[in-house]
Amino acid sequence: MFGKKEETEKPKAWTKQWFKDEALSWIYIILIVFGFRSTFIDHYHIPSGSLLPTNAIGDSIVVNKMSYGFKLPFTEYFNPIYIGKQSAPKRGDIVVFEYPVEPSILFVKRTIGVEGDVIEVYDNELFLNGKKVEKTLVKDDKKYRELYDRKAGQNPEDLKFYNQKIDDKEFITGENSAFFRHLNQDKITVPKDHIFVMGDNRDYSSDSRVWGFVPIKNIRGKAFMVWMSIVYPWSHEPFHFRPSRIGTML
Repeated sequence: MFGKKEETEKPKAWTKQWFKDEALSWIYIILIVFGFRSTFIDHYHIPSGSLLPTNAIGDSIVVNKMSYGFKLPFTEYFNPIYIGKQSAPKRGDIVVFEYPVEPSILFVKRTIGVEGDVIEVYDNELFLNGKKVEKTLVKDDKKYRELYDRKAGQNPEDLKFYNQKIDDKEFITGENSAFFRHLNQDKITVPKDHIFVMGDNRDYSSDSRVWGFVPIKNIRGKAFMVWMSIVYPWSHEPFHFRPSRIGTML
């Protein structure tokens, strides 16, 4: 009788130990994955068209969390702790950051001005430190217009695209030529430990022209590549998949 009892208890003990080991294995995996994502590399989904035509609605972008410093795992979800000083983005960098008005929301925009820069925007003309940032009209713009054709409220025929360069970063901006008034910015100086950001889709972007500067501490990382581009059927657009967007460098 004692032998039977021992035989019965052994499978139970083995099963209990197996579940314990499995649970610990999954806990380790989860900690490693989320720790890696919080410190090194992560991805974000683009839900709006503020960065068109650089980023299309439905793009999933890869973000380098170490571009501006090494932070301890998991601390970005509370109060980021950096090993050394956090550095500022460069002009032209596309950054993911906590929306200053509501930090629980993540935004992605292009860095236009850094600490000490004087910014002015008038009629979609950008002035950086007193100098106009030149732009060149893009004539062969079919591939850019196609990214807008499903976006509600934007008629692709009204759009003009420009090649613009800030420092060593070149990118394409979109403007609505049908608008009689564009979103301007009076001359303003970027304060210490802040940046001024804008969307490449200049007439359809809520950015620093509307809600002000972005604190450096709010920045999650630098976007550098599109790894997937899918618009899901439950969004405001019909489902579509853009394989040609995969691997696009930002």
